[in-house]
Amino acid sequence: MEFAELIKTPRVDGAVLHRPFLPRVEGTLCLTGHHLILSSRQDSSEELWLLHSDIDSIDKRFAGPLGTITIKCKDLRIIQLDIPGMEECLNIASSIEALSTLDSTTLMYPFFYRPMFEVLEDGWHSFLPEHEFTLLSELTDEWRLSYVNKDFTICPSYPPIFTVPKSIDDETLKKVATFRQGGRFPVLSYYHKKNGMVMMRSGQPLTGTIGRRCKEDEKLINATLRAGKRGYIIDTRSVNVAQQARAKGGGFEQEPHYPQWRRIHKSIERYNILQESLIKLVEASNDQSHNMDRWLSKLEASNWLTHIKEILTTACLAAQCIDREGASVLVHGSEGIDTTLQVTSIAHIILDPQSRTIRGFEALIEREWLQAGHPFQLRCSQSAYSNSKQKNEAPVFLLFLDCCWQIQRQFPCSFQFNEQFLIMLFEHAYASQFGTFLGNNENERLVILDHCQKTVSLWSWVNRPNVLEKFLNPLYEANSLVIWPSVAPQSLQLWEGVFLRWNRTSKYLDEAWDEVIHIIEYNKELQTKVNALRRQLAELQTEDGELESP
Repeated sequence: MEFAELIKTPRVDGAVLHRPFLPRVEGTLCLTGHHLILSSRQDSSEELWLLHSDIDSIDKRFAGPLGTITIKCKDLRIIQLDIPGMEECLNIASSIEALSTLDSTTLMYPFFYRPMFEVLEDGWHSFLPEHEFTLLSELTDEWRLSYVNKDFTICPSYPPIFTVPKSIDDETLKKVATFRQGGRFPVLSYYHKKNGMVMMRSGQPLTGTIGRRCKEDEKLINATLRAGKRGYIIDTRSVNVAQQARAKGGGFEQEPHYPQWRRIHKSIERYNILQESLIKLVEASNDQSHNMDRWLSKLEASNWLTHIKEILTTACLAAQCIDREGASVLVHGSEGIDTTLQVTSIAHIILDPQSRTIRGFEALIEREWLQAGHPFQLRCSQSAYSNSKQKNEAPVFLLFLDCCWQIQRQFPCSFQFNEQFLIMLFEHAYASQFGTFLGNNENERLVILDHCQKTVSLWSWVNRPNVLEKFLNPLYEANSLVIWPSVAPQSLQLWEGVFLRWNRTSKYLDEAWDEVIHIIEYNKELQTKVNALRRQLAELQTEDGELESP
């Protein structure tokens, strides 16, 4: 298919762009295979370059010869284009609809994008499992890398390489894979340096109504326990949901078969419930006609902050089991690709100071989301505005980022990265010129799409010094301690940087933040001068002492 076949009107003069809090821009509107571009002859800085893949829905209306297209984006922007001529407007609208809903992944922009910057670091090789294992092997020799899934036949949603207990051979892993949902047997997620406890993750056991047993599975998860220690299985489903799963062949670990493990159910919502929550939240955020009481009521009705509380509470529980009780933890829900990853990732943030650095956080996303098989392409195919409600859509990753922001706001000096870093990740998960978030698992990315050879990694761009400096937190001071976020209602807030940034001006907040940065930099310069004066004074005192000593 040629993109030209979908573009009925490639160019329109006299189009007018309207955006909140910005002046109207009149210029030439152009459609390419991947972008909607509006360029102004009066001011070259006033250009709009919008990826078609960032478009969630469009509406069109007419008033005489003038047509208006309202474009709602996956990053929650709403922009308006006035286009002269009914036919031109209809052609532009139908072209945008076709180009923004392409079925083939290989027709997306990352496969056509050529970077205008020098690639200093190949992001595809920045966070390989072998490197992560090298760091682990410096702490313990009880684990090994397994290549049993190198051809993705054991588990299609797992990476080809992962970490498992050294005492468990590959034949045992194959048998356990038949007992876990989607072949997702327990693998290492996190090793706690303080006490050697670990966090594992997996899919649900396929016990079914007959209470099927797998001794190899019992052996695998018991291999993670220290002598005389107990473990905790945190199931991210309610007891009722877990029991209902047995009728469909799923289920949960039977206590008689896992006597050293205590099972805890912590219900975290998923799928269409989360999508509906996002839709309600964005609708409330965009509606400025309500009074305070009405607005707060709609915000509460969305249940968005309740979902955040559920995730944070469960992650804190997992972290407490590991750090305070000295117990190992296994986390799973049903498939182990959504709520499971939210919990393990946030537990990382709580327990591991390295995960609060930029590179550590990037490694966390690679290991716990991309390599762990979160289906980004399915979950992020649409955002809050789309009229097509598909059952696979869910803002799972956005909720994780929101949880990170909540913790970051409570511990503003403990994170090397700033809020803009989290917002950037949200935007690229839904629409990007980079191939990092394409596909639904490593099998699709490495084998089917071959994205390492055909696309550019997001990390190759982010980790360039001139880009990285925009995402640094000037308040950062390395904190080696475990941090415990509050989940009290008054401690959780709406993430304004995502949900309110397009419908209110941030001018004064930006100015205030610039002043904060200026003060911090000034204080650092002042401290540098003070330290230099202290060194000079110490040198003078030493010289005086040497002169007086004879």
